[in-house]
Amino acid sequence: MPVIDVQNVKGKQISQMELAEDVFSVPVKSRVLHEVVTMQLANRRSGTAAVKHRSDVRGSGRKLFRQKGTGRARRGDVKSPLLRGGGVVFGPDGRNYTQKVSKKVRKLALKMALSSKVLEKELMVLDRFELDQIKTQEFVSVLNALKLNNALIVTDSKNDHLELSSRNVPDVKVLRSEGLNVYDILKFRTLVLLEPAVKNIEGRLRA
Repeated sequence: MPVIDVQNVKGKQISQMELAEDVFSVPVKSRVLHEVVTMQLANRRSGTAAVKHRSDVRGSGRKLFRQKGTGRARRGDVKSPLLRGGGVVFGPDGRNYTQKVSKKVRKLALKMALSSKVLEKELMVLDRFELDQIKTQEFVSVLNALKLNNALIVTDSKNDHLELSSRNVPDVKVLRSEGLNVYDILKFRTLVLLEPAVKNIEGRLRA
């Protein structure tokens, strides 16, 4: 069972805690992680790009000029794709990019992502992270004390002061435990978990 140090916001060790072996010590398979990350990124795509085809353009169906005798090319109505303002021939029509991965695989991938952070020693546990007010400067000073510059901070519950103070800090994201996902874990170099959030995550992934 992996054991990790619990630190305070000043970077000093105050205790240790045991992590669930079936959550934080799972063999990592890149194929599973890739499948879930690909699914997450695909599901974020809106797929709303679309054009108006000839039948979608509003305009008269009247023939612009007679077929013969003018010396010009033959023309139908103003909705022709050859004319400005006419329909588009081979443009996109909108597309659904959604992919599906079973709940079992998604849960396994989340365990693997957490285990990879433990294995690479890129997991940090804090006893708490409280700010007296919404102030980016105070948030940055805590990051400097912990020597963090690229981190995902996971809280156990809503924390407005922490979430709002971190909005303008680059390469840092604050996330609640119920929103924890594979892509964000792998995207950031260091995973910072608040001590109560660890229990929430273990309970969620053991259910």
